[in-house]
Amino acid sequence: MSGAKAWLIKLQQVDGRGYSSIHSIRGVLRPAFQMAVADDLIHKNPFGFELASVIVNDSVTREAITRKQERDLPKFIREDTHFSKYYDAIYILFHTGLRISEFCGLTIPDVEFGEMRIKVDHQLQRTSQMEYVIQEPKTESGVRYVPMTEEVTACFRRVIANRETPKVEPMVDGYIRFLCLDKNDMPKVALHWEKYLEHIIEKYNKIYRIQMPKVTLMYAGIPFAPIWRSRE
Repeated sequence: MSGAKAWLIKLQQVDGRGYSSIHSIRGVLRPAFQMAVADDLIHKNPFGFELASVIVNDSVTREAITRKQERDLPKFIREDTHFSKYYDAIYILFHTGLRISEFCGLTIPDVEFGEMRIKVDHQLQRTSQMEYVIQEPKTESGVRYVPMTEEVTACFRRVIANRETPKVEPMVDGYIRFLCLDKNDMPKVALHWEKYLEHIIEKYNKIYRIQMPKVTLMYAGIPFAPIWRSRE
């Protein structure tokens, strides 16, 4: 049991796994080892302990922002002289239901204007070692086509039109022509957009008396994809 506890602690403190992920992992292992106990293969279940007694529950309750906030925030971004350059991408995230890692992994051919849809069959991640990797969607149902509205289509057209051609197209696991590149001509990742949104909300709250809550970019579903806020 001490080895099982030490491994779960390592998952959180060293590997950076969240409490909910570790809870799911332990949820698979505990019944599996309990079957081994029932079959007299082992004497005691090494995962038969309360998870909260071993690792810190750092999970945060989330809820969707209101429809008014969903209108007010993009409007503020569109009209701001500095942050307006991020409007199209954030509008797309609001109105497609794409996970942020799926959006970051999009390449120009993935946006099928003729069919008015987005092909989603991969996501882009950057590891703690700053390595870029392509991963499959989290579930089989994650491989899908996402329909585009006229407004979303217009946003994609502007994103592509405003995309500066790099000296050398970055390639990650065979994928090239990513939609959004950073100053080093590498694909933007989730951290870029989270920082942009953090600065946007900070400026918004300096201007308006009614504050915009802290929000997190994540998947929310179709046809609308409200950004989620942390309840703090």
